Amino acid sequence: MGTKRANNSQIEQESAEASADNAPRLSSAELDELDASILRYLERHGRATNYEVGDAVGLSASAASRRILALESCGAIRGYRTVIDDRMLGKSMTVYIRVTLERQSATVLTAFEAAVRHCHDIVSCHLLAGQYDYILVARVAGMDDYGRLHQNELSRLPGVTRLETSFALRDVLEGKSR
Repeated sequence: MGTKRANNSQIEQESAEASADNAPRLSSAELDELDASILRYLERHGRATNYEVGDAVGLSASAASRRILALESCGAIRGYRTVIDDRMLGKSMTVYIRVTLERQSATVLTAFEAAVRHCHDIVSCHLLAGQYDYILVARVAGMDDYGRLHQNELSRLPGVTRLETSFALRDVLEGKSR
């Protein structure tokens, strides 16, 4: 029985590898379930080796490597980074800033977006539909640090007519892996 199970497992892996080898190169809209499994695994285990990825999804290391390269080349994997706990850098406060611009012309939007990219304490920026034009998320050390950010950077962003700020009392869920 152990031999039969091993043979079935080997056949399944070889079949999956053949499928991986013969898989058409992907466009960003075409991901199969094996690609989705690889992406989910890498999202949780970004430093995994090709062997570990392959083992997790039922491929050899070389087949997993080929799939990962295809996912990188089609843009499904946009890059690799290290996620740092901002609290270790003394930035324990999460701040949400709702921004209203003077108008939503292409010139104003472009100038604002270019300037906000240079604000080091801003960790994300999102264009909104609705009452506000943007929402920014910042990580700061505390109220004094936020005061510095507001006075020296946020209030000087081009096109800004209003800033409304909320402070998180506690971070409940951040950077959730699916």
